[in-house]
Amino acid sequence: MPLTRALFIDAAERASVRHVEISEPDADHVLLRVHHVGICGSDLHYYFDGANGAFTLREPLIPGHEMSGTVEIDPSGEYASGTPVTVHPARFGTEDPRFRDSPQLWPQGTYLGSASTWPHSQGALSEHLLVHRTMIRPLPDALPLRRAALAEPLAVALHAVAQAQAHSAGARIEGSRILVTGSGPVGLLAIAAAAAAGAAEITATDVLPGPLTRAREQGAEHTLDVRRDELPESHYDVVLECSGAIASVGSALRSARPAGTVVQVGMVPAAPRPVDLSPLISKEVRLIGAFRFSQEIDAAIDLLAARPEIESVITHELPPEDPRALFAAARDAESSGKVITAPWTPSDETRRQ
Repeated sequence: MPLTRALFIDAAERASVRHVEISEPDADHVLLRVHHVGICGSDLHYYFDGANGAFTLREPLIPGHEMSGTVEIDPSGEYASGTPVTVHPARFGTEDPRFRDSPQLWPQGTYLGSASTWPHSQGALSEHLLVHRTMIRPLPDALPLRRAALAEPLAVALHAVAQAQAHSAGARIEGSRILVTGSGPVGLLAIAAAAAAGAAEITATDVLPGPLTRAREQGAEHTLDVRRDELPESHYDVVLECSGAIASVGSALRSARPAGTVVQVGMVPAAPRPVDLSPLISKEVRLIGAFRFSQEIDAAIDLLAARPEIESVITHELPPEDPRALFAAARDAESSGKVITAPWTPSDETRRQ
């Protein structure tokens, strides 16, 4: 079997680039050359903590599920060599008829770069990636590979918006007042998703000036530093809670209007934490979870092609050979939005960048 390079996280703050064997694709699989990989919150938890919530590293893990690349080998001939693509990082598990339209909730599913399964599902931070052909999403001509690395996290944001619209009491994102709490990469893309859905007013919060500046660039009319600015109570039709901070969950419930909707997007710690639920009861607020996404990646591709300015969410592009610097940059919320890496793309690359 041929060898390819990949970045492995072995344990908390232990990672290195190593060679690994890669299988030749059969008729059901496609071999990709990876061009760009985004670093997300779960990758940071695996690197700095050795776990993401309840999912603990039990073997070396190749992180990464936000990627773009080109087809290297497709034995079926469906995709020509060099075809630019991204991937849907999930293989959905056993269908559960109770939630047929939410395959991300079916049991036994897998997700690239995740320790939720055993053996772990190895991710995209590799020179090459072998995926099932159902995961392939060809890119339109208007979408360059660098921007296409945002398709997966933008799909997460679009799913959060879809959850709000599906569960709101007579309110839709269009024409509504939206609060996005936490202006990290997912929060920034939630702002872009809400703006694209026609929100009348978007307010974003954070505790640092850098993220708030980037929030305004993505379409937030108002920004609040929650260390000193007071959030209005019972004001917002929809709150997209993207920080995962427990204090922010309580603020989201207080800020939602009566019969408003709070969508919990940011992953919270897998441990008991106190949250004041009295506003949930007294205002009949709907508190909805949003886990990954179903098929919103297709809408994310279209939105990225139509709105090139979303690419400004990417602030850093660093090589994978120095994992400490790569993950430290992604954790530095003040200076960085989305951090991406380009795993050993050929220097003479002539395909679309």
